[in-house]
Amino acid sequence: MKIVVVDGQGGRLGKLLVEGVKSRVPQAEVYALGTNSIATSTMLKAGADHGATGENPVLRGVEDADAILGPVGIVVANAILGEVTPAMAQAVGSCRAKKFLVPMNSCGVLVAGVREQALPVYVAQAIDQMMAELEG
Repeated sequence: MKIVVVDGQGGRLGKLLVEGVKSRVPQAEVYALGTNSIATSTMLKAGADHGATGENPVLRGVEDADAILGPVGIVVANAILGEVTPAMAQAVGSCRAKKFLVPMNSCGVLVAGVREQALPVYVAQAIDQMMAELEG
């Protein structure tokens, strides 16, 4: 099972997602795809099996993913302070994998009806939803 985590900036969200996935699905191959090298490094230190940085790794890495996790901005061109290129957003948004996205105000996207919660709560919900989808 190939699970892709995409994150940018410092990789804090990606770190939490990688740790959560590895604790729930230790046999999964977790790919840390960072929009910058700091984010990638942070996710690798959290236990990701593979890591790569930049636009092309995201474009190629999501093609055959079973699930993708990350901030909601990974499907929005120029989000995360411009770190998500239009090509990255299109690749993530149009690939066959289910996407489990965490709402982040820093991405410049507000999702109506979503209550403001602590980041670990969002992470747990995203991983729970991913598990329910993959098991069902």
